[in-house]
Parts: sequence; C-alpha cells; structure tokens
Amino acid sequence: MQAAAFADPTAVSEALDAAGYLPDRGLATAAFLAMRMKRPLFLEGDPGVGKTALAQALAKITGATLLRLQCYEGIDASQALYDWDFPRQILHLRAAGDAADRAQLEASLYDRRFLVARPILQALEQHPATLLIDEIDRADDEFEAFLLEVLAENSVTIPELGTITAEVPPLVIITSNRTREVHDALKRRCLYHWVAHPDFAREVAIVRRRLPEVTEQLARQVATAVGRLRESNLLKPPGIAETIDWAQALHVLGAAQLTAENAEETLGAVLKYHEDMARVQRELASLLGG
Repeated sequence: MQAAAFADPTAVSEALDAAGYLPDRGLATAAFLAMRMKRPLFLEGDPGVGKTALAQALAKITGATLLRLQCYEGIDASQALYDWDFPRQILHLRAAGDAADRAQLEASLYDRRFLVARPILQALEQHPATLLIDEIDRADDEFEAFLLEVLAENSVTIPELGTITAEVPPLVIITSNRTREVHDALKRRCLYHWVAHPDFAREVAIVRRRLPEVTEQLARQVATAVGRLRESNLLKPPGIAETIDWAQALHVLGAAQLTAENAEETLGAVLKYHEDMARVQRELASLLGG
C-alpha cells in the first residue's frame, strides 16, 4: 500500500496495529503527516521505546524497501552515500593490460558498475523506500551538516557521474536517544515527535501481542514492575524491549506470576547495569508492591 493511500492518522494506526506495532494517537499522527507532507520524521526518546521498530513497521505497511543507516562516531559520507569498489577497479586495470588507451582506461574506472551504493544513495534511487537514519546523536556535527544538505535537496552529486535526484523522495525516519543535542538546523528540516514509554494498558497489550503465550496476569505484573523501575532514577531505565524480554524469561522458566524470587533470578533480562541490579535487589519488596 502506498503512503498516499492512508486517508488519516486512524488509517495509519490501524495499519501499524495490523503489522504488529501498537502506536499511540500522537505517533500515528506524526507518521501520517510525515508521509503526506513528504518531510523527514525526527523521533527522539529513551532507548527501547520503539523508534526503530516504527520505521520497520512503516516500511512494511507501505510496501517500501527499508534501508538502514546505523550512525556511529566518525561516520562520514562514504559510509552513508557511496564508495568506489577499489579491488574491482584494480582487477579491471590488470585485465585491460598495457595496450589500452590510458585516458579511456582511467575514465572507465569510474563507471557505475564500480560504484558501491550506501543506504542514502540506495534510498534516493529506489521507490518506494523508507530510509532509517538510526541514532543520529552518535554522529558528529560534520555528518549532521552533510545530512541536512542531502535531505534538503533529495539529491547527491557524484563528481565522476553527475547528480542523482530522487524521482520520489523516500520516507526518512531519523532517531535519537538524546545522548547529545542534535542541531536545530536538522530538527527544523523535520517533523518532530518525542516517543515516550507506553502507558500501562498499551504496554500490557504490546507484551500480549508479542508474547501471546504469556498470561494476562504475568504481563500486567511485569508491566507494573517495569513502570516502577522507570521511576527509580536508574542509570538505564528499561524500555519496552526489556519488558518483553523479562516477560519471556519468566515464561520460559515456567512462572505464572512475578515473585520476589523469580524477579531476582531474571533481573538480567530487564536491567543492564550492575549498579542498577544491586539497587533494585535491595528494593524488590517495594518494587513488587510488597
């Protein structure tokens, strides 16, 4: 289904629901507007709240190819845009031999067949495409500036080949865990949405959707406990991914309900720092409402 086929945010919400992603009204509206207005959608929020999963679900409901660019410190245009296949170019030189015309040979090295397209270039050339630029807060200022230019023009210039412009701009989803502030210039180019942790009812519904074998009682107990963990000023509050992992770990152990004993045994599914685990172990009674 093409993005234009969605009449309103409710239609987007229903399609995402059918694809296994349960959005709230605000997130469904932001996704609808991004598709209709052809603007990048900047999603900010704590790790594990479903930002990346939304991009995957949007690609699914629109029938688009999902192209993911994982950001990291030191990433540059060659990792995001394109690079030349140097080993193949060397083989081409050797195969041509000494008899080849030098000027023609050098020009042939920059033929399209030797170009390695990275996610951004792939997204500009494919339709429909969803481009996920994941964890932009890990990249540096120079990469942000480069990204801003590409998103503004929906085109890139390759000196040896010319300018490549998207016939239909891809749906762009940019995510940030807010480990640092992203520049206003990039945010202004996008529609913005803060992705919060789900409320209790939606978190239970997500767990039951992902893990239908888990009982309603256990899902509710785990969601309640995770909600209290998020209020405990931990180094790394658990996201919905950890809620699902915890419920699954308890189910695998055959637990029908959450107890102090099985909670302590499975804390590694929901907490990822030793300091958090040590603190929670001391407060298990209050965590479980005891």
